[in-house]
Amino acid sequence: MVTARQRKQAPASRRRTERPASKRFYEQALDEAETTELEGAKQVEGLDDEIALLRLRLGSLLSERPEDLTLMFKGVELLTRVVSARYRMSKGDRGEVSESLRELIASLQIESEEVG
Repeated sequence: MVTARQRKQAPASRRRTERPASKRFYEQALDEAETTELEGAKQVEGLDDEIALLRLRLGSLLSERPEDLTLMFKGVELLTRVVSARYRMSKGDRGEVSESLRELIASLQIESEEVG
């Protein structure tokens, strides 16, 4: 195993050759279309699109599997982390957002049961 100190001591020419391989690490697992999409994804800044997609998927999950609370809570936790990263919230703020989302899901599940 190479330590960080050993990497720093490696000749500059060796360090340069290691970087391109690490950049291609994920590309090796992608087909041609995905590689093209990856180039576009690299141009996206911020987390707004990801937040919107997570919200959309969480809403779909609530509709399709309202009984799967474990999966819903995992989705809420992920959404909370992404929103926290987006707005750089403190741990206290994250807890409040997470609790608010949990309460929302619980109320939506109750409404869903009343309608269904």
